[in-house]
Amino acid sequence: MSSNKNPIEWLAVSGTPFDVGQAMGAQGRAAVHAHLIRSDIWSKITGADHAGTVSRLMESTKNRFPEFYEELRGLAQGLDVPFQDVFAWNCRGDILASVPDGCTTIQSPGNVIRVSHNEDGLPFFRGDCFILDAKPQASMGFRAFCYPGSVAGHTFGWNDAGLVQAVNNLRLRDLTPTIPRMVLGRAVLASATLQGAVKTLTDDPQSGGFHMTLAQAGNPQLLSVEYGGGKASVRGIEVRSGHANHALHLGAEGQIITQSSADRQTTVERLVKQDKLIDLDILRDTSGPGLPIRRDAPDDPDHENTLATCQFSVSKTGVEWGIYGEKDGPAAYHSEQEPA
Repeated sequence: MSSNKNPIEWLAVSGTPFDVGQAMGAQGRAAVHAHLIRSDIWSKITGADHAGTVSRLMESTKNRFPEFYEELRGLAQGLDVPFQDVFAWNCRGDILASVPDGCTTIQSPGNVIRVSHNEDGLPFFRGDCFILDAKPQASMGFRAFCYPGSVAGHTFGWNDAGLVQAVNNLRLRDLTPTIPRMVLGRAVLASATLQGAVKTLTDDPQSGGFHMTLAQAGNPQLLSVEYGGGKASVRGIEVRSGHANHALHLGAEGQIITQSSADRQTTVERLVKQDKLIDLDILRDTSGPGLPIRRDAPDDPDHENTLATCQFSVSKTGVEWGIYGEKDGPAAYHSEQEPA
């Protein structure tokens, strides 16, 4: 099999939050044991130095979002990895300012809103990521791209209320987090309205940093939300725009801006102004100058590669979508044909 092949599985699951997490864990167990727990970043995140922070975040999650706490408990059991370590891994961006979670998003307003996104992550997960098609008991059904070992809500996804989410890592420094940013992201997928999703992210964002592009079928707004470090900023998108991995409007003094993020931001801002280029062309661009938008280099300086690309079209009546695993060719999944 070619090393470029990147199959993306589709995992359909229903049941309690614990059941959903357990199924996710079982799906990702082999990759986590083969790659993740052997990595330097895992050792840094799960080290004893961060035990106090992890305990604080665990307690606040249990109190504020008990259903997602149960998902994480199920995830740990399915992975066959200690819960404390799995929870810490899902707080990685709250513990460290710089972690290997990348991404580029293109935001296009209009009568039909488009949200297009490159999901960039740890290269050793190529071929082991999956789409979670979840129907949790007493909660909103959703679909989301998932990495082995991580909860949904920090990549791209969409729910049964027509809410679309695309997420970019922000590298914020000098934090004292009280709630994991990934738990807030998971809460967005449980939101029935765009306004409810924004409220979740802006009420008390004492977390690591994320940028989210949010839209909902039947709502004309396309929103850019940056949050973390106790602050949040919400902007409406009025023209086709792009966003990489640093805050553009949060006022995040002292944030880390890697060379890749700076180069991708510069390139995407230039390319979105060219009407002849469709979003997919831009997300597959490797022309530079500087480091590329589409990331396949084994020596990527942020230790990230593009593992999936998605395109959402959000209209008054619904959401159309396509998910691509390869750097060229047709969608692996699209809205007219989901796996059984």
